[in-house]
Order: sequence, then structure tokens, then C-alpha cells
Amino acid sequence: METFIYNYGYLAILIGSMVEGEIILLLGGLAAYSGYLSLPWVISIAFFGTFVADQVYFFLGRWHSPRILAARPSWKARMNKAERLFRRFRTPLILIFRFLYGIRAVLVFVIGMSRIPATKFAILNALGALIWAITVGTGGYFFGSVFEVLLGKVKAVELSLLGAMLVTGSVVWIARFLRKKWARA
Repeated sequence: METFIYNYGYLAILIGSMVEGEIILLLGGLAAYSGYLSLPWVISIAFFGTFVADQVYFFLGRWHSPRILAARPSWKARMNKAERLFRRFRTPLILIFRFLYGIRAVLVFVIGMSRIPATKFAILNALGALIWAITVGTGGYFFGSVFEVLLGKVKAVELSLLGAMLVTGSVVWIARFLRKKWARA
């Protein structure tokens, strides 16, 4: 498991951060606390992944919204909610949308459909991505220290625990992915 984390931990964080990856980023912070990964790298990679993914969704909304919406009628209810939120909160919403589980991708798509300037979105998106990566990544790191205080030194079981959490996180992520895929069908 240790070799797996060393070899694929950063890649998992990159991919996970592109698709509502709080669980993967929390695990990355925990792995950093345990000494398997570097916290600054975990945060940097998560920042990059979430920033790029949200820029892509923004431009998909800007350039291809009619075709994408026609292919995804299940987005309608979330689109309506996202549009109402965006009309009401605009700039603050761009900073915090990553923390709004369930409508994140749709919300970025809606923001792309609006006529907010792309440079303004990119700047606010970068700031929001940085806030998200630091908050969630360090949250996982501090969870490791709290966990250690509560249970004492867990070095003997931390790999098994980290592996179990990684498997659980992966199963949850796969289930969410499949549920979204089936909802589109």
C-alpha cells in the first residue's frame, strides 16, 4: 500500500480534484500527515486539478451549452437552482461553489453561460480553487494529527487505515460517478 501511495497518490489527487474530490483530497492530507506525500504538493496538485476542470466547464457552458443541455435533460432542476443562486450571489458564489456538493459542475456551466468576463471568472476561480485546496488539504492533515492524539501513535495501523479509507473513498466516488452517468442516460 505504501508503494501504491508513493507511486499514484498525487495522480489520484489530480484526478479526484477534477470531479468533486473532497474525499480524495482529505485522504491526500492524511497521507501527507503520515509522511507518504508532501502537503504543499497535495495542495498544489489539487489546486491545479480543480482550477483546470472548472475552467473547462466554464468554457463548455460558454461555447456549447445548447448541445450539452439537449443531451442532459436531468440537469434541468439543478440548472434552475444554479441560475437562481448565481443571479443572487454572483462573485461570492464563484469563490465558494466548490463547497456546494451536487451542483458544482452545473453551477460552473451556468456561470459560463452568463456573460461574466472570462478573465474575471479565471481570477475568482483561481482564488476559490486555492481556498478550497488549502482548506480541504490541511483539513485532512489536521484530521491525521487529531486522530493520532485520540488514538495514540497509530503508525502500526495507519497504512491499513489509510488503505481502507482510500478504498472506501474510491467506492463512494465510483458510485457517485455511475449514478450521475445513469442519470444522464
